[in-house]
Amino acid sequence: MIDLCTLGTGGTMPLHSRALASLYVRNGRRALLVDCGEGTQVEVGRLGWGFQRIEALLISHYHADHCSGLPGMLLALAKAERAEPVHIWGPVGLGRVVEGLRVIAPQLPYEVVLHPFPAEGCAFEAAGLQIRAFPLNHGLPCFGFRFELPRPREFLPEQARALGIPVRCWSALQRGEDAEGFSPEQVLGPARAGISFLYATDTRPVPAIPAHGAGTQLMILEGMYGDEEDLEKALKNHHMLYRESAALAREAGTARLLLTHFSTSLDEPEAFLENARAIFPNTDCASDGLTLTLGYPEPRRG
Repeated sequence: MIDLCTLGTGGTMPLHSRALASLYVRNGRRALLVDCGEGTQVEVGRLGWGFQRIEALLISHYHADHCSGLPGMLLALAKAERAEPVHIWGPVGLGRVVEGLRVIAPQLPYEVVLHPFPAEGCAFEAAGLQIRAFPLNHGLPCFGFRFELPRPREFLPEQARALGIPVRCWSALQRGEDAEGFSPEQVLGPARAGISFLYATDTRPVPAIPAHGAGTQLMILEGMYGDEEDLEKALKNHHMLYRESAALAREAGTARLLLTHFSTSLDEPEAFLENARAIFPNTDCASDGLTLTLGYPEPRRG
């Protein structure tokens, strides 16, 4: 299972009732954050899932509402007595940005390892998840992320017994390793779908979003503007309307759409929810501190 929390759902600047957009992703005892705006460490503390397990931060781009909370977060991890390295992923320029922000957090009890994304994006692993970073359209380098947790193939004990495979070999075969002349292919079932979701904010619609969202259980996309009359602002500021995010979710064939990263002018994000649901019915608005769990999808019955 993967646990998710939308720590904050605001864009541009924090409000008294809405923190800046950030996502906490927990995979067992390992975790990462997507974006880290001002005050993110406060929301992590309020959530109660812990600081020490956070081993990576993914920064989508270098607008302040997505990265200015980095010094405070790094200090919070230090206070939580984290000793293992912390990995930070972000667009080109990551070293300069982190160096500047760390002027006020210069000494840490752990190593900070930086991983700049190439312009075309890349695949990597963090917190036990397979992640694909892909470029968006925000007027400066900005990336979305597809996350996957593969599901192991089912071990078939009756098959192993029928083949006379000693029990001492079973664990290795389950791990996909050969053992005493036996092959995993002899005792493993067909491939099974894993857990997958996508997170992308601060962008105009781009084909990469539905392409990487195909077949996911959840897409978390920006809901910067809900009103159709805000299209001109969306075009100018490289953001999306609710209906544009909904159209991407429909094209991707995802199971569910969750909107986040709301404009400061959106006092009640739910007021425009029907603009999205008219296109993709299984759409909801996120709220600060919303938690949800994604499990392995049930196999389809014929």
